[in-house]
Amino acid sequence: ITMNIKRDGRILTKDDGVVSSGVQPNENNTHQRRDHVEIPRADVATYTCEIIHPGSKMHVEKPWGEKPLKDHLFFTCFTAFEIQLCFSPVSFLEKHSLTYIYTAFSHPVKLPGIHEFTAMGLLDNRMIDYYDSTVQKKIPKQKWMEKRLEKEYWEKGTQSRQSKQQWFKVNIDILINRMRQTSNDTHVLQWMHGCEGLEDGHGKLQFMSGVDMYNYDGDDFLAFDDERQVWVATLDAAVPTKRKWDEVTALKDYTKGYLEKECMEWMKTFLSYSKQQLRNACSPDVYLFASEAKEKANVVLTCLATGFYPKDITMNIRRDGRILTKDDGVESSGVRPNNDDTHQRRDHVEILRTDVATYTWVNGKFLLFKSNIISTFSSEKMYISVLCKTSGNPPPRHLMHM
Repeated sequence: ITMNIKRDGRILTKDDGVVSSGVQPNENNTHQRRDHVEIPRADVATYTCEIIHPGSKMHVEKPWGEKPLKDHLFFTCFTAFEIQLCFSPVSFLEKHSLTYIYTAFSHPVKLPGIHEFTAMGLLDNRMIDYYDSTVQKKIPKQKWMEKRLEKEYWEKGTQSRQSKQQWFKVNIDILINRMRQTSNDTHVLQWMHGCEGLEDGHGKLQFMSGVDMYNYDGDDFLAFDDERQVWVATLDAAVPTKRKWDEVTALKDYTKGYLEKECMEWMKTFLSYSKQQLRNACSPDVYLFASEAKEKANVVLTCLATGFYPKDITMNIRRDGRILTKDDGVESSGVRPNNDDTHQRRDHVEILRTDVATYTWVNGKFLLFKSNIISTFSSEKMYISVLCKTSGNPPPRHLMHM
C-alpha cells in the first residue's frame, strides 16, 4: 500500500517530519498503517491523506478538517480502521493466476533437459502439469492434481498436447519461410495464454485480465486484445497472421470466452482442489535460536521461518513490543526458495548479553536467563501472520496456420 500526507498537493517526506508505523498486521489477516506529521497550529495550508492500494484498485485522497486544540497538532493518516482524520478500508484480496506456456524448437537442440516441444500449466506460478516431446504424455506435477483428476482427463490432455506439438511444427516452418530464414538455424516459437483473478474474503473469484500471446525467436510476435477482440501484430511478419485470424469471428469469440470464463472456471476448480495443500503450506515451521556473535559481549538472535507457500510473509523481531528495523541492526536473508517449491526466510539481530528486554517474534518469545545465555524459547500461543496470496486442458486452438 502507498500512503502519502500532502501539504497543498506536495507529498511530505521524512525530511518534513513524517513518521510511519509501517504496515502492521491485524488479528483478522488484514493490515493497517498509520502515518503522522506535526505541524504549527497557525498553518493554513490544505493537508490531505492519499491512499493507493493496487490490490483492490483503490485510490482515495481525503482532506483533514479537524480544528486544532494545541499550539502544535499531529496530522494523522491511518488506514484499515475508521477514524475522524482519515479513513480507507483495506480488504483482504488474493490474486491468482492460471497460465499455460508452450515452447517449440525448429529441430532438436540436443541439450540436457531441453526438448523439441514442451508444455506446462502453472497455477499461481507453480507448475501443476507437464508434457514434453520425449515422454509424449501429460503428467501431473502436484499430488492434488493426480488425486483429484480422473484418468480420462490425462488421456485427453495427452491427445491435446500431441496435436499442438504437430501444430507448432507446421507453423514454425511457415514462419521460417515467411521470414526467409535458414532452416539450419535453430528457431523457437512460444505461446502463452491464461487468466488472472482476484478472490475476496468470501471466496468469490473475479476476472482481472487475460493473456494470449505468441513469441518468435525471443521477440513478441502476436497478441490478442481482449477488450477490442482483435489480434495485435508486433512484427511485420505477424501482420499476415493477424489479418487471417481477425477474419475468423469464431476464433476471436472463443479466445475471449476462454480467457474470461472457461479459464476462470478451471482456476476456481484447481484452487478448490489445492485448498487443503495451500492451507497447510501457509503454516511454516518456525525456529527461534541464538548463536555466538563475533563480539563476546553480544549474542545473535535468529528467527527462521521455512516451508511456507506462497512466498509472501511478514516477519518482525520485537524488543519489548517495539518492532526492530534495519536501524536497530536487523538483517534479513529475504525470501529464498527451498528445494520443494516452498520458501524460507531468516531474520537476525545482534544484542548485548546483558540486555534484559523481552524479544519476540510475533508471539514466540526469546527467554533470557540470568546466565545471559539464550537456551530455550516459549512457543505457547505462537501464531504466524501469513498472507496466502497466492486445469483443464487449454483451449483447443483452431488448427489454422499462421
